Parts: sequence; C-alpha cells; structure tokens
Amino acid sequence: MGVIGYFVFPVLLEVGINLYSTLFFKQVQYLKELQKKESKMNKLKYPIVYHPGYNLKCFGFEKLHPFDSQKYAKLYDLLLKKKVIIDESNIHKPSNISRALLATGHSRTYLFRLCYSIILTRIVEIPICILPAAIIRWRLLEPMGLATQGTIDAGLLALLKGWAINLSGGYHNASFHDGGGFCVYADISMCINHLKRYHGEKVKKVMIIDLDAHQGNGHERDFMQDPDVLIIDAYNPNIFPYDFPARKAITVDIPVYATDNDERYLSKLETHIPPVVESFLPDFILYNAGTDILDGDPLGGLHISDKGIIKRDELIFEVAFKHKIPVLMVLSGGYQSTNAEVIADSVDNIVKKFNLL
Repeated sequence: MGVIGYFVFPVLLEVGINLYSTLFFKQVQYLKELQKKESKMNKLKYPIVYHPGYNLKCFGFEKLHPFDSQKYAKLYDLLLKKKVIIDESNIHKPSNISRALLATGHSRTYLFRLCYSIILTRIVEIPICILPAAIIRWRLLEPMGLATQGTIDAGLLALLKGWAINLSGGYHNASFHDGGGFCVYADISMCINHLKRYHGEKVKKVMIIDLDAHQGNGHERDFMQDPDVLIIDAYNPNIFPYDFPARKAITVDIPVYATDNDERYLSKLETHIPPVVESFLPDFILYNAGTDILDGDPLGGLHISDKGIIKRDELIFEVAFKHKIPVLMVLSGGYQSTNAEVIADSVDNIVKKFNLL
C-alpha cells in the first residue's frame, strides 16, 4: 500500500491542482487583480520584495546543501538595521503563485514530474526522495513558488519605480522544460514573458545580465530563438552546468576564472556591459546578482572580494540609470554564511549612491 500510495498520490494531487487551476483561472479576472496589485505597488516607498516564506525549512534536509536556506531572513533583518527598510509595511509581500501562472512558464509534463521526490532530488541536490509529495510541496515547492511570484511582482514594481530588488529568486538554471542546480522554477524567464505579455507597449526588448558564478543555462535555453532578449553572462566555465548548446544564446560571453582578481573582473564587466547596453538600449534589465563569485565560495570557484561585489552591483545600476532603463535585481546563488552581509552592504551602497529612498 505504501508503494502504491507513493506513486498514485502524486498523480491524484497533480490532477486536482490542474483541474482547480483550469476551472477557476479567468484571464479577465487576472487582469483586474493585476491592475489592483499595481495600484497598491505604486504607493509603496520601498521597491523591495520579500516574504518570510522565502526561507526553506525541510526537516533539516536543507542543511545537506551548502546553500544558506535562511539567507533571505538574515538579509531582510540586516536591511532593517541599516534602515534601508524602515517601515516593513511599505515593502511588497508576494502571495503564493498560482498553478495557472506556473503553467505559463513551464510544460505541464515538467510540473507533473515535480510531484515525484526522486526528480526533485536531482534538481535540488538533496536526498529528499524518501519524503512524500505533499511534504515536499509544502516545504520546498511552495517557498520557491513564492520567490518566483516575488520575481514576477518585482518586475512590475521595477516598471513603476525604475528599479526593484527581490530578496530571493534568480533560479537561472531552471527552464520551461527542466530544472537543476537548486533551481526548480524559471522565475527569470517567467518575469520577462509576463512583462512582455501584460506590458508589451513598454517592454519589447529585454537584457538579462547574469553575473552569478554559474552559467545561466535555464533562461538561455528559453530565449535561444528570441532576438528581443539579449543575454550577457559572466561565469566560471569550469564549473556546473557545462551547458555548451545553451551558450549559443549568449550574446556577450564573459568567462571568469579563478585567477581573476577584483580589478581584472571589474575591468571585464566595464569593457563589455556599458557599450552593449548603449547599443541595444533595452526597455528592461533583469540583473541576476549571484554572490557565489565571492572568495571562499565552495561552488563558485572564484575569488572576488566583498568590495568587488559591491562595485559590480553599483556598475549595473549606474548603467541602467544612465539610460533610464528599469532594472530588477534578483539574488541567485551564494553559498557562504557571509553572503547576506555582503548583499546588505551592496544594497545599502546602491540606495545611498543613487539617492533612491
């Protein structure tokens, strides 16, 4: 009975979720809800998106991966201490993502496969295959879905305010058909497609600037044939995911090596990014700001300092503001306990440097 339940229950669960989303999702109603959401967003003082549910707690299994599953809460607390956020009621808290919206960014087959813990074990690189589907959905899929909705909402917020930061997201190894590298949902691709669908008059050309240590093969595969999405990817080519076919989608490929110090790394970015932004002039920039380039990161294999990361983030916002391009920053990877402090210092620097609040 246990074995039958293991295989049958996910099927019933998936059928129920899909049936509910099909029966109750109405496009007209969604547009009305979107307009109400944007009206509320426009009144917010801080274009920052966060929800306590971002933080992963899976009965201790999350500790088997080097990723700090409580990074988001630490970062939020640090931003409060630095007074980057003063009134927590004035930030945006996303709601749980709907299955109907998830289905716009992923194949139904892929979403069905996520019901099986053996598939998720491969994607998140944690041995959770002994856990039942309902527990995994509650402890893993829901937090990642919440962060995905956060990225989509932050994209809308960036359009309204000129900039926004989702204190999570950046699942750049997930695509329409698959996931990997601790990335389940393709929030980057979903955000861009959502903006182009519902704000097509404002967002026609998009630039993804991916500065995580790992290649962003998920969004690269999704936008392989889209000339209106230009991808800049600065990554360590000697580590996961080694996705050579996906690299064909990269317009500006910037390899970063363990021998690169701050000066050499920043020089590469300054040489390539500002001229491309100026020539392409996108309507929107999605900045994937992974901090796994930090010296000592167990997975990134690079040696950039705290100051190097702060200067890097400043560079992206500076070029976006220079050309009056809305920019959204998502956090992506980073596998050290000090990551939250580095990100907080960087956000604090951006806010003060450009007098944003």
